[in-house]
Amino acid sequence: MSVPYTGQPVYPPPGQPYYPPPAQSGYPLPPTQSGYPPPPGIVGMPPSGGGYPPRGPQPNQWMPIPSGPPNCPPGLEYLTMIDQLLVHQKVELLEAFTGFETANKYEVKNNMGQKLYFAAEDTDCCTRNCCGPMRPFDMKILDNGGREVIHLYRPLRCDSCCFPCCLQKLEVTASGATLGYVTQEWSILVPKYKVENAAGECVLRIEGPICTWSICGDVEFKVLSSNGSSEVGRITKQWTGLVKEAFTDTDNFGITFPIDLDVNIKAILLGACFLIDFMFFEKSGNQENDTPGMI
Repeated sequence: MSVPYTGQPVYPPPGQPYYPPPAQSGYPLPPTQSGYPPPPGIVGMPPSGGGYPPRGPQPNQWMPIPSGPPNCPPGLEYLTMIDQLLVHQKVELLEAFTGFETANKYEVKNNMGQKLYFAAEDTDCCTRNCCGPMRPFDMKILDNGGREVIHLYRPLRCDSCCFPCCLQKLEVTASGATLGYVTQEWSILVPKYKVENAAGECVLRIEGPICTWSICGDVEFKVLSSNGSSEVGRITKQWTGLVKEAFTDTDNFGITFPIDLDVNIKAILLGACFLIDFMFFEKSGNQENDTPGMI
């Protein structure tokens, strides 16, 4: 006589599988054969939806806001927990097909693909298409609630070594207070920058390669200590594939830094990444403009 299914777990003798062969009826068959739901309380059975819930962080989802130190500017709590940022520029189809310069937009993610910020250039059409990569800009960096947490301002300046008195400078602010600056240093062969705090003191330096052409490989800008003696991080322009590199100015970057670095300096390094993108990888009319060195 078969034992009717009562919805209660039925345990086999020790050492026997939970579901015996069909010929030894008396125990309910697996759900795939009997149609019965699994007995309640059995650990390891999948949910009724047909699979286990996903584990771990999922890419393209917003990272939960961690708790930051008391003096952390609102919205920068994300930066206290990470040592790497990924910056992905969004493809603009109008710009790709026509060469008409549109406002740059970026997604900033952690190393697991979770979104931290959304960055959008705030310039007018005339400035973008007349000044090209040299254009001044305001850039707003927003959190998942659409709140501006970081503001970048780049004035109209020159970047040639022939004009050492008017080189590039980027101001980084948060909640109305200045966090610091990215200041270009005079150089003939390689791009050099100083990362300065709010008082204008140099805390880090950035040094790039002689050739910034992205030819089937990454382009690395080293983040150095204030005296330039040791490398503490990198800003890397990542190779995005032949089609993107040839026909668009859509770029991907990776930024690495010590996890215990001051959160304000991390925000300034993020700003330095955008300045480097505009200076060396932003195309005018989808045409390469790079030359060796800083001439």
